Amino acid sequence: MAIANAVQRGSWVYVYNEKNQQIFTQSAGSGPNDGLKGYTSSSVNIQRGSWIYTYNEKGQQTGTTSAR
Repeated sequence: MAIANAVQRGSWVYVYNEKNQQIFTQSAGSGPNDGLKGYTSSSVNIQRGSWIYTYNEKGQQTGTTSAR
């Protein structure tokens, strides 16, 4: 199922499908720049420290890149 919404609440990012069902949750981190950076129908980007982690619609990590 595709990602329809992603929202950060405190130190957690909640990801929902088009039926508004929660499909996964990931830590948003605790640093001043940490947290949800964006999402598409197939991925979610979350910064933790100096890294941005990409997750697919199943909550599996698919990539990491430097936040620079």
